[in-house]
Amino acid sequence: HLRVEENPILKMPHLEASSILLVGPTLKKFNDRDLSREEVALANRYPAHTALCIRDGWEFSRPEQAAESTFCFLVEKWKDHIPPGFFLKEASIDKPVEEDMCRCHFTIIHDGAASTDPPLFLKYQWFCGDISLSNFIPIPDATDEVYWPKHNDIGKVLKVECSLTLGEMVYPPIFAISSRISRGNGIPKVVNLEVHGELVEGSIIRGCAKVAWCGGIPGKGVASWLRRKWNSSPVVIVGAEDEVYQLTIDDVDSSVVFMYTPVTEEGAKGEPQYKYTDFVKAAPPSVSNVKILGDAVEGSTIKGVGDYFGGREGPSKFEWLRENGDSGGFLLVSAGTSEYTLTKEDVGCCLAFVYIPINFEGQEGKSMSAMSPVVKQAPPKVTNIKIVGDLRENSKITATGIVTGGTEGSSRVQWYKTCSSTLEENSLEALSTSKIAKAFRIPLGAVGYYIVAKFTPMTPDGDSGEPAFVISDKAVETLPPSLNFLSIIGEYSEDQILTASYGYVGGHEGKSVYSWYIHEVEGDSGSLIPGVSGLQYRITKEAIGKFISFQCTPVRDDGVVGDLRILMGQERVRPGSPRLLSLHIVGNAVEGTILRIEKKYWGGEEGDSVYRWLRTSSDGTKKEIVGATTASYMPSIDDIGSFISVSCEPVRSDWARGPMVLSEKIGPIIPGSPTCHSLEFLGSMIEGQRLNFNAVYTGGEQGDCTHEWFRIKDNGLQDKISSNDFLDLTLEDVGVCIEIIYTPVRKDGIRGSPKSIVSDLISPADPKGMELVIPDCCEDRELIPLRKYFGGHEGVGEYIWYQTKHKLEGSELLDISNASDVVICGTELTYKPLLKDVGDYLALYWVPTRADGKCGEPLIAICSTPVSPAPPVVSNVCVKELSSGIYSGEGEYFGGHEGESLFSWYRENNEGTIELIIGGNSKIYEVTDSDYNCHLLFGYTPVRSDSVVGELVLSDPTNIVLPELPYVEMLALTGNTVEGDILTAVEVIPNSETQHVWSKYKKDIRYQWFCSSEVADNLSYDPLPNQSSCSYKVQLEDIGHHLKCECIVTDVFGRSGEAVCIETTPILPGIPRIHKLEIEGMGFHTNLYAVRGIYSGGKEGKSRVQWLRSMVGSPDLISIPGEMP
Repeated sequence: HLRVEENPILKMPHLEASSILLVGPTLKKFNDRDLSREEVALANRYPAHTALCIRDGWEFSRPEQAAESTFCFLVEKWKDHIPPGFFLKEASIDKPVEEDMCRCHFTIIHDGAASTDPPLFLKYQWFCGDISLSNFIPIPDATDEVYWPKHNDIGKVLKVECSLTLGEMVYPPIFAISSRISRGNGIPKVVNLEVHGELVEGSIIRGCAKVAWCGGIPGKGVASWLRRKWNSSPVVIVGAEDEVYQLTIDDVDSSVVFMYTPVTEEGAKGEPQYKYTDFVKAAPPSVSNVKILGDAVEGSTIKGVGDYFGGREGPSKFEWLRENGDSGGFLLVSAGTSEYTLTKEDVGCCLAFVYIPINFEGQEGKSMSAMSPVVKQAPPKVTNIKIVGDLRENSKITATGIVTGGTEGSSRVQWYKTCSSTLEENSLEALSTSKIAKAFRIPLGAVGYYIVAKFTPMTPDGDSGEPAFVISDKAVETLPPSLNFLSIIGEYSEDQILTASYGYVGGHEGKSVYSWYIHEVEGDSGSLIPGVSGLQYRITKEAIGKFISFQCTPVRDDGVVGDLRILMGQERVRPGSPRLLSLHIVGNAVEGTILRIEKKYWGGEEGDSVYRWLRTSSDGTKKEIVGATTASYMPSIDDIGSFISVSCEPVRSDWARGPMVLSEKIGPIIPGSPTCHSLEFLGSMIEGQRLNFNAVYTGGEQGDCTHEWFRIKDNGLQDKISSNDFLDLTLEDVGVCIEIIYTPVRKDGIRGSPKSIVSDLISPADPKGMELVIPDCCEDRELIPLRKYFGGHEGVGEYIWYQTKHKLEGSELLDISNASDVVICGTELTYKPLLKDVGDYLALYWVPTRADGKCGEPLIAICSTPVSPAPPVVSNVCVKELSSGIYSGEGEYFGGHEGESLFSWYRENNEGTIELIIGGNSKIYEVTDSDYNCHLLFGYTPVRSDSVVGELVLSDPTNIVLPELPYVEMLALTGNTVEGDILTAVEVIPNSETQHVWSKYKKDIRYQWFCSSEVADNLSYDPLPNQSSCSYKVQLEDIGHHLKCECIVTDVFGRSGEAVCIETTPILPGIPRIHKLEIEGMGFHTNLYAVRGIYSGGKEGKSRVQWLRSMVGSPDLISIPGEMP
């Protein structure tokens, strides 16, 4: 804490700001007050070295002039630190940021009057310290013009000392101080970008970037290389994404651009930077990897190749030289081309290929050469191979060619076929072996294929050359498909098999079409026999008396269709004699089980064959069963213990008869299991009706049969209903089906298979209301009538509630819709009585309605007693402020008609104690002094018209009740706006009845004086320290400025009103005056006297002093000549 009292420096402007600069951050209070924000902001506008200048005697000035003023002060202080003939122009440090380059600037200029030899050298040393500027520590190895602040330096201050050396003379150092080191933003930036390496094709160059990471963790940057041709835009080099790049031929005569984007580990990217190089030069022409391609065989063409390097290749030279076997030298045989065809002269020799590289500008490089192996003699060879002949099925063709190095007669030919028109050795299929014969007959298997001849040239002594292939121009054609014969073999009789055969010619047979036809008469078009598509047909009885024909359409495998051939049968189909191939009885020898005949008839169309069923008793007596003449028979109780057989006489449709056949006996017949042969419902399928059933039993003597009734639901599940002999249909049965399951039981207890039948859907009965009763009625209590419905599933019925003053009975109730003094009050099933219903009767008119919309006869009921009122209650009790100090209590009453309800008011203090306010018994309440700083509550006790009292309900507490805030209507100033005069602020209280609070609740009035900072139209005010009274004495510093007084009123409840201000006109200087004029000095004639006084009246000019003397005892003053300093 700093206190400055009764000190002349108090008159210094912005003393607090200069104290902040001198003391530093440890200063917390000035003259027992917190530091002014304005003074702190003002101190921050001064240069970092201002505190050192103040300590050394610099006169404090405004911040706009401080930079230039302090620099001039330091230059004057350092005049012995600068060599003669030089002067200091600049001494500063860049704003330091964490991990960013910070450079110091010391500019020392020679005045040019003398020589600068020897030169001036500058030596630097960086320091780091706190903002008090007193504890600077040297930074090791920080002796350059640039320093990179570290993370630990954040919040500290940098200092640079610069020592000047001229010749052997070392001068004392000068310095510069930076602002506080700020934290980096984490976004890196490139401060320097260079490309190192020789700019020649094939060289490797490297991009080097110096990055300021600004607080971020160093990461791997993004590098890329671009190529820029002359007078064009750069183009990205694909794949060049590293700091290292090898120059290629594409870079020649181009400038290479290195682009680098710094990236931190956190992913923050800086701005990309570019570095352009000079134009890349081409390397000298050269060649490597020179070699000869091709077989060193007579007649072959070989080629010399090599890898050229050195800019763009120009007219490079090529030479071919043949080795001389006798002399060992080389003979030039070809020049100007990289290819050479070997001749007979080259056989047995080696060839040399010479490659002389020349670039596009004509510069010639060092030649390189390669040697071939010894050239060999060429083997037999065939050329101009052809296939001669007609390319059709079964035609003869021949392969011809010109053979060199051998003979055609010794050569061999092998034939192939292929499906492709182009020659591919892997797809060839051999048609023959390799033979000397050159002719070949085209087989059927070659149809549709191309013919390939492999011609192998050979010498008479058996040496073979490279085989050659030739392929035909087109695929082998075939003959059109046709039949050369057609026949049918077999007997034209029922159930016989006819077989067709034919001879096919014309390529490969495809899916030829066969069909068999039936003809009514010989020569008609006939009808196709369905299901028969092969070469054989078994004659069925449908073909009896008709002709049979076979038709064949030849089809080649390529889809070509030949002419249709038809062959007609020689005679009509004859039927066979009627006979039974088999006859036996199918079924179980059990009473009540149906036995059927299974037979196999043959012999034309069967007519009405004759059946007779026979019974053979246990003693062997056989007897025909009367009436049993069909193909099935059910044994009866008379057949038990006997055997059953059947005879059948086959009869053809034309009444031709065959031999009678008797089946084997089946039996003996045993009693059948109990069976229900028929089961049916008796009764109407309507809700409320009774269902019975009728069952027919077979299977021995009937015992105690059982039956069960079931209800079948929509999901297929069954619910058992009962086991009675009848079923009364109920509502549950409506819309579902009824099933009865009857189980036959023989007298001996044997149970048969259950039999069941299912009814149609059960229909609902007509809708009918069985009962309707209205219970006791009470206001606001939901009324649910007691009713009973019958007649299917109930739908949405019609309901009408009536209100009547008296209770209706008899015919008057039945005709309620036409009764007088009756009001409709509801149309729903339920009804909640309202206030208007209290004391009246309620009646309900109900029309029962089925789910399908059918209506029944209406029912009417009336309550036995009038509607009673609900208990009195009140809700939503609240307090509303009508105006200042006047409140209204409200609430919603319910429960019959309201009588004289009771109202009360309560106050709640800060401790939570609630007390009744005497006299507050109406809905409106006016606040008194006792209510201030308390909460108000409104109490509502409901009372019904019949004097029934409900429970008291309190409202929520209001906000704290406070009087109107005292305020000042305006301020007035007494005194003159002249230096030395006293200005006094006088508050004007509004003339209002509500402002009686001034006398009761005003606590204090605070004042604050302000002075304008600039003399201009747009005024901004700075507070005057320690000026917090209603009066202010105008000072010398106020001349030309405006003054402002601010007044704030505070009441006893801690509230403050709005500030009220008044401003003055510009302050005028006062009349020049001298106060407290005194003469100092002793009364000896040799002593020196001095005059002292206090001047006021604006800025003092050239005041005059006149010395006078007086004689002892005389009042007269005499001027002393010449004594007027």
